Amino acid sequence: MKIGELARRTAVSERSLRYYEEQGLLVSTRTPSGHRTYPERAVDRVIRIQELFAAGLCSGKIAELLPCMRDEDGGPSEAATPWLVEDLRRQRARIDEQIAELMRTREILDDVIVVASGESSGAPAETGASAGVETVRPAPSRRQGVSAK
Repeated sequence: MKIGELARRTAVSERSLRYYEEQGLLVSTRTPSGHRTYPERAVDRVIRIQELFAAGLCSGKIAELLPCMRDEDGGPSEAATPWLVEDLRRQRARIDEQIAELMRTREILDDVIVVASGESSGAPAETGASAGVETVRPAPSRRQGVSAK
């Protein structure tokens, strides 16, 4: 498939796809006229790349991680090695810290909302699960064409 179709199917810009290729995250072949073409499996690869960027990983770390993951489901590939485990645990801890900081920020905003709205300080503001909002939401599936970019 050509770059435009891959961009359309993944909701990722052609510019981003070219960047992924420059970073070694995505591979294309060239037609005799120089146009990029991608195999069908590139759709899953781009989805996986987008999920890893959304998790806060940089392109260098993604380049290290991709060979250890299956594109179609994100599971470990036969090439997965334990050398990434400690680094990935650090990445996960960093994400956990970001989640905790966001929750603290939300609590502060809740307090400001209570004060600004003149609500009784004895009654908790309607937030989180009590407001029908999940505390932590799973990332939307890119397989339906939803994009973080």
